[in-house]
Amino acid sequence: MSLLEVKGLTVRFGGLVALDGVDVALGEGETLGVIGPNGSGKTTLFNTLTGLYAAAAGEVLFLGQRLSGLETHAIARRGIARTFQSSRLCLELSVFDNILIGMHAHRRTGLLDSLLRRDRLRSEMSQAIERAAHLLSLFNPALPRRGLERVGQLPQIDRRRVEICRALASQPRLVLLDEPSAGMSPEETAQLMKDLQIVREEMPGLSVMVIEHDMFVIEGVSQRVVALSYGRKIAEGSFAAVSARDEVREAYLGGEAARA
Repeated sequence: MSLLEVKGLTVRFGGLVALDGVDVALGEGETLGVIGPNGSGKTTLFNTLTGLYAAAAGEVLFLGQRLSGLETHAIARRGIARTFQSSRLCLELSVFDNILIGMHAHRRTGLLDSLLRRDRLRSEMSQAIERAAHLLSLFNPALPRRGLERVGQLPQIDRRRVEICRALASQPRLVLLDEPSAGMSPEETAQLMKDLQIVREEMPGLSVMVIEHDMFVIEGVSQRVVALSYGRKIAEGSFAAVSARDEVREAYLGGEAARA
């Protein structure tokens, strides 16, 4: 059984068909790249998988259970986490605070503990900080030492690292990365690719779907690639096979340029 099965997924915004009968499957521990030109439906796919958009048709199965109609927080508790192309970090909060937000769904203590059982709350917070520091160290050994600094003080690559750590903090089975290299230099992008490989070695059972315009990132981290154009899946397979398809080249370059 696939970890994730997307069957005939269709999303409409009025008369605009943003996704048109898309089928995607993802196995446990697999990294799937999602490519396509602007407006092809990539982020719409992520938004639908995480409950931000409702599907007009089709279904999404995660571990064999339907996700249709579930709220975003319920989908997160099932084991799907994500990042966004535009950072959603709380820049005025500390690095640790941002990551602790990602652990909210798994907290065992609440208001009553903060009032009457402070030792229990203190123990859970200590464990959470240790977990956050460990996640940060996978990306950059120096980051845990900056855990109490405002995240807005960090360079772009470290902000991306913190955002990915926040997603990983929820202990997901599947993480969706939307343009993780956006706004970074080629050197920073290359370093982030190395970071992601380290994370995969640390968490071999974690499944990843990644949207990227940088084909070097897609080629470097993906085991399989799906290409979208105008909301339809036009190719699927290895990076080499998909990138060689005429339909994919035409989608990116236009008919005449692709033939040239």
